[in-house]
Amino acid sequence: MNRNFTKFAFTKSVKDVQERHGSRSAYARMEASGDRYVLTGKEKEFISSRDSFYLATVGENGWPYAQFRGGPIGFLKVIDDTTLAMADYRGNLQYISVGNINATRKASLFLMDYPSRTRLKIWAESEILDAGENEELLKKVTDPDYDAVIERLIVFNVQAYDWNCQQHITPRYTVAEIRQGRIEL
Repeated sequence: MNRNFTKFAFTKSVKDVQERHGSRSAYARMEASGDRYVLTGKEKEFISSRDSFYLATVGENGWPYAQFRGGPIGFLKVIDDTTLAMADYRGNLQYISVGNINATRKASLFLMDYPSRTRLKIWAESEILDAGENEELLKKVTDPDYDAVIERLIVFNVQAYDWNCQQHITPRYTVAEIRQGRIEL
């Protein structure tokens, strides 16, 4: 089975639009380029260096939901070549992403590095775990220096990923990056 991201992203209607606009043949070659679900050192390093990402889920009503997730650098942990996990910190108590994952298990992660204008998209089957019943994983994802209440754990089983183009990404910098003098203003 091809576990290339195109399996998830290129539905019949997407392929029809690609055909109408002349990009279908190029993307057909991409579809045939093989699997992209095992994380390499490049993806692992990128994921481990993030302090935030966007999480998209879909509810049982078919509506998508996107949410910002943040924490200390590396809070989204690489567990192995196909698994990511994180401590789910207490937030606004709406539990939309948690409910959606419980209902459909489908998630998409969108990781950005604004200064380098780099983005990584990940498609995943997701699972909500009770933190108290998964002590080994809890130890792996807990940052003792980060003062936040952990409500549960979220595990992402990577199904596919894709690096996206830089076009239209405006570089943005954190206060820490500016203070480090890496950026000329």
